[in-house]
Amino acid sequence: MPSLSRARPASPLPSTDATLRHDPGWREFTSDNCSGAHAEILSALVLANGGHQQAYGEDDYTTRLDDTFRRHFGPVAQAFPVFNGTGANLIALQAVTDRWGAVLCAEQSHLTEDEGGAPEHVAGLKLLELSSRDGKISPGLVDRAVEAASDVHSARPQALSLAQATELGTCYTPKEIRALSACAHAHGLAVHMDGARLANAAVSLGVPLSACTTEAGIDILSFGGTKNGLLFGECVVILDPSRVSGLPYLRKRSTHLASKMRFLSVQFEALLEGDLWKHNASHANAMAARLGSLLSGLNGVTVTRPVEANSVFAALPRTVLARLLDRYTIYTNDESRGEVRLMCSFDTTERDVDAFGAALAENMSR
Repeated sequence: MPSLSRARPASPLPSTDATLRHDPGWREFTSDNCSGAHAEILSALVLANGGHQQAYGEDDYTTRLDDTFRRHFGPVAQAFPVFNGTGANLIALQAVTDRWGAVLCAEQSHLTEDEGGAPEHVAGLKLLELSSRDGKISPGLVDRAVEAASDVHSARPQALSLAQATELGTCYTPKEIRALSACAHAHGLAVHMDGARLANAAVSLGVPLSACTTEAGIDILSFGGTKNGLLFGECVVILDPSRVSGLPYLRKRSTHLASKMRFLSVQFEALLEGDLWKHNASHANAMAARLGSLLSGLNGVTVTRPVEANSVFAALPRTVLARLLDRYTIYTNDESRGEVRLMCSFDTTERDVDAFGAALAENMSR
């Protein structure tokens, strides 16, 4: 479980500024949620703001959103915007499970480590964690988990949840996803994808969004927007309607039916109508590759995992990490190894990356 270390200097903003409460020059590598919204997303929000529109998804933007998603995910895709990723995952998984059902997921998944017990407390889901060293699971693990829960004394597995990219920055290939989907479907399980960073994974693999989802057997998707330039919002996307039930009602019951939904929907339209999703993800991935290359060239620093998307995992000496906290906020992924996680975003610049690398090199030489 990552931990957050904070030690930042006071903001250099002049005290006469009564409206701007932060330093716009401050840069973070703790999360791709630290960035603001992309300018094109903000422009789309302004565009949608004029006049009146029907509420609760009856507006002109939401009613055409399925068409936007179908261009990327196939002719039967149905899109349901929600406020955040936890809500997207919970609503999606409830729509493919019964009250007595369980969900298989990797032990390092966001679902089990970073959602505050919401799957259990809010959705009533039993999570069955599968061991994994790299955040990815194999069909064999699914087989064994289903076989181990073969009677009424065990929660019955009804869904498999995969993260793309994983919490450890790795990416499933389309072939790996197809094999997992086939295995899950053979056991009668639906397949859910937590796609908070699906765009980053697709760009890294050089494939369209459908290659990792619809074409690979995914039944329902939590599609990420906030980490790729949106101001707020994620989207539950039904890919196989035959395996999903009650989603509109689950969204409402879970408090994710937005009254002014046009402001959620127009952001996804701006993201997906052109290449903005790909441009943002490509840039974030490129900055992570640059950061990984810089870190791997420093004596005493070890890049601990492959840089496949927009995250870099590295082991730093404890004394160096402590000094870096004077300038940066840093997530510690594994305290015992001194492993930190560094995230790049659509607005991370080469200058940001080089400045972090220089600060690390300076502290390594002290």
